[in-house]
Amino acid sequence: MTSASRARLTTLANALGRQAVEGAGAGSALPSFIDPLDRTQVWLAIAVLTGQLPDDATVIKVARTAELEPARVEKEIPAPASGDLKSRNVRVVSRGVIVDVGHTVRTNITSGIQRVVRDTVSRWVAEHEEEITLVGWTPEFTALRGLTRQEAAVFGIVDASLPEGEHQTDLIVPWQATMVIPELAAEPDRTGRMRALGLFSRGAVGAVAFDLVPIVAAETTTSGMPGAFSRHLTALRHHQRIATISHSVAVEYEGWKSGLAAVGLSGPAVVSVPLPAEAGEVSDDVIGKTDRQLRVGDLPMVLVVGSHEPRKNHLPILEAAERLWREGHQFCLVFIGGQSWGGAEFVTRAAALSASGRPIQVVTQASDDLIWAAYRLARFTVFPSVYEGFGLPVAESIAVGTPCITSNFGSMREIGEGGGALLVDAYSDTEIRDAMRLLLTDDELLQQLQEQARSRPPRTWDDYARDLWDDLVVPLRGE
Repeated sequence: MTSASRARLTTLANALGRQAVEGAGAGSALPSFIDPLDRTQVWLAIAVLTGQLPDDATVIKVARTAELEPARVEKEIPAPASGDLKSRNVRVVSRGVIVDVGHTVRTNITSGIQRVVRDTVSRWVAEHEEEITLVGWTPEFTALRGLTRQEAAVFGIVDASLPEGEHQTDLIVPWQATMVIPELAAEPDRTGRMRALGLFSRGAVGAVAFDLVPIVAAETTTSGMPGAFSRHLTALRHHQRIATISHSVAVEYEGWKSGLAAVGLSGPAVVSVPLPAEAGEVSDDVIGKTDRQLRVGDLPMVLVVGSHEPRKNHLPILEAAERLWREGHQFCLVFIGGQSWGGAEFVTRAAALSASGRPIQVVTQASDDLIWAAYRLARFTVFPSVYEGFGLPVAESIAVGTPCITSNFGSMREIGEGGGALLVDAYSDTEIRDAMRLLLTDDELLQQLQEQARSRPPRTWDDYARDLWDDLVVPLRGE
């Protein structure tokens, strides 16, 4: 037995409060001091001895073999997926709060979800650093691991003792711990292992729930997403608590939860913790530079923020703008958002309008400063999405005092009813066009909406991070 195997056996024994059997291998450890009828112990043994988090099918198979044919059990324990997992240190974490930021630390994309994770977890770290263990995943999504020095810095952690390379990080096994997933964890391998963790780790698991788009609006997503998301939901059903980003999404998850009785489960407690609407600060110089970059002449600017996927409903905006230009209305139309699945038709149509001389711009890469400046420069914004978990561009536009045309249902209605918005049927080209015409021509209405927007009480990221900790993490810990 290697020194790494011996160390892992000791780690397992310590976690269970037992004495390691000298000379025992990974397989013989199970019948030596693991109760095969207790599948939580089997899960822990596999996770520690292999350095991988098993899925539930593996746990059940190994447990049955350990009970009925203990001499064969070693053959049922999976081997590490890559060589370095065999020698890396395994650490069992049973204290504090484990926060899974695996996708956020692997991507340079600043989507709405990644923004929520960065802005929330960095505040948690500042307030509760001694209680928090941040974790990512190995490349094959087989094991949780500690963060590297560079990854930890994303959340404001400056620690020279952290390793620089991912292969040097400890492998982490949660046991009787509180674990929180503030991001969407829908990768198939990750989902299967998280489902088993929820079943067998003896801990409390909770997550932030962003939406149910792949289920209730599957036609607006990529072909593989509904299946992957459905598997993600099989992990969520074994969580103890989920926090949705709007009241609207909470209603949807309560509906999903009600169906779990059909498979004999009660599902997690669902609590709503709405996202914030905090206006970003930007200098006058940046506003002036952005004005010169985006505005055409001295035309009033109509702004659309969001990726060009079908769900965002950008094609009706293009058609409305063309109709209004033909009527003689003078304005420039600016889209800020990355290209996305299903956006080819939008790109083609926008390019054709631009080629015909219409004052339209599509900005696919933008800094936060440019976006916040654009919000302030716009006469109004348009966001008639057919589905949003929250609708951050609506909240952000209103937060800076710029009225928004948005959908009259779901989370967008929830945000807009507080004032500063015109609500329309997102499925009606006519209503979108009429609302745009109204805000282009009715200065008195525009001013009323501006005043409503500016009078709304702010909700900051500090507020959100604190509320999420109090309403999600604290109950998971039983405090």
